[in-house]
Amino acid sequence: MIQYNPKDWITFIFRFHESDTFRQLMPMMLLIGCYAGGIAYLEIEYWKLADSSHVKNLSLIHTTVGFVLSLLLAYRTNTAYDRWWEGRKAWGTLVNNSRNLAIKLSAFLTDEEDKQFFKKIIPTFASVLSKHLMNEEVSKMLFEGLDLEIDHHEHHPNQIAQRLFQKANELYATGKISGDQLFIINDELKSFTEVCGMCERIKNTPIPYSYSAFIKKFIFFYVMTLPFGFVFSLGYYVIPVVVFIFYVLASLELIAEEIEDPFGTDTNDLPTPKMAANIKKHVEELL
Repeated sequence: MIQYNPKDWITFIFRFHESDTFRQLMPMMLLIGCYAGGIAYLEIEYWKLADSSHVKNLSLIHTTVGFVLSLLLAYRTNTAYDRWWEGRKAWGTLVNNSRNLAIKLSAFLTDEEDKQFFKKIIPTFASVLSKHLMNEEVSKMLFEGLDLEIDHHEHHPNQIAQRLFQKANELYATGKISGDQLFIINDELKSFTEVCGMCERIKNTPIPYSYSAFIKKFIFFYVMTLPFGFVFSLGYYVIPVVVFIFYVLASLELIAEEIEDPFGTDTNDLPTPKMAANIKKHVEELL
């Protein structure tokens, strides 16, 4: 995730980072510019349609259609950001509950070996969940001294959560914690699988295909017909205008595509490995 100063306008304007939409759209922008120039030449120089009122009125249609398209894109970006923010809230819940569980266990447990177990396995869940959401392979030995015997064909976070519950039940069965204490830590233990389920719902449920495809087609045909309506009022200046409009509309769609799946390695994705590392640091301090 990119770290930046939101008040530094100059840097935003003149800096192009790796995922900047301008870089991605440059080839298409050049093609759109050539296309707009060709249409302008045909209408002005070859077909000589400058006196055709029917062609001139196309600009009115584009004004109306552009308003509808702006509403669709606003809804599209808001929906994508909601998914990004929901993912951030889920990981915020995981951070808080990992700390709370470590705080409670530090007060309940007296055996140093039991503390060491939770000191390693609580951060392990966050690390495994991060890799699980990014579809990375998880090795059997995630942390030194803690062999989780993970089967690569099974659900990794579920196995970690199962070990947590088994250990908590073992502590209760051996009298190391009371039934009331087990009840107190149950919410934190249960929340781990709930957070995993929330993240998987975001990861595995993309925006419906028909909706996403319709917006892309809408943008394409809108931009392709712009030169026909504005060439007589703008002349050859229609070329940069059409290119700029395409850049704005297509950039909004690209940004929405990137942030609707917040778990990955894109520059605007959530820094889940860093959050997992912070969980590890905080749990080790508490236990």
